[in-house]
Amino acid sequence: MVGGVHAVEALLARAPERVKRIQVAADAAAEGRVGALEARARTLGISVERVHRDRLDKVEGGLRHQGVVAWTLPRPRATENDLADRVAAGADLFLALDGVTDPHNLGACLRSADAAGAAALIVPRDRSAALTPAALKAASGAAETVPVITVVNLARTLRSLRDQGYWVVGLAGDTGTALYELDLTLPTVLVMGAEGEGLRRLTRENCDSLAAIPMAGSVGSLNVSVAAGVALFEAVRQRFEARRRQAP
Repeated sequence: MVGGVHAVEALLARAPERVKRIQVAADAAAEGRVGALEARARTLGISVERVHRDRLDKVEGGLRHQGVVAWTLPRPRATENDLADRVAAGADLFLALDGVTDPHNLGACLRSADAAGAAALIVPRDRSAALTPAALKAASGAAETVPVITVVNLARTLRSLRDQGYWVVGLAGDTGTALYELDLTLPTVLVMGAEGEGLRRLTRENCDSLAAIPMAGSVGSLNVSVAAGVALFEAVRQRFEARRRQAP
């Protein structure tokens, strides 16, 4: 189940073959984007049902559906083979999450990863949020463009990526190295831990460097999805500056 205008639009654009049917709140059908979405679905031959809004309000977990819900076939599961394919294709930026169990945070991290051009989001099989309807809504369509690759052993995967030439950077608040001191123009894996717990010991040991986001205020840490956005776009900024300096 996928809810929300952005998420369903992305699904229709990138994987319409997975959509079995769509339900639209009758009072939203005349609205611009919802009406256009309904028309697009009908053009694609997808069944659209208009229902009372309160029927959508009762779907799983109180999903903020914005007047539209799509019922889909299961998403193909991305595996470690998919990670190997992206490495072989020359992907130079990955985001990894260690112990992030909140689906809203997973979705928000996916959205930032998509915006920054990351090739994939890597999560461990255990102690990780799943792509629930809430996660898909928070991702705002990014789940259709950035694969969530589940690995059996995150520490081992990070070690393998290091051996293949990736610079693995873990975000940790207890280090004296600022994120902005590191060279993120190299092929990079950014690793984020859960709020409170942070990175697990084995994860930390398999990072090339640990770095902190300098905090100027009174709070001690950022939400993991905010921190992921800061780290990803520091990599984007450094790469933009490097290309600008190299331009004739």
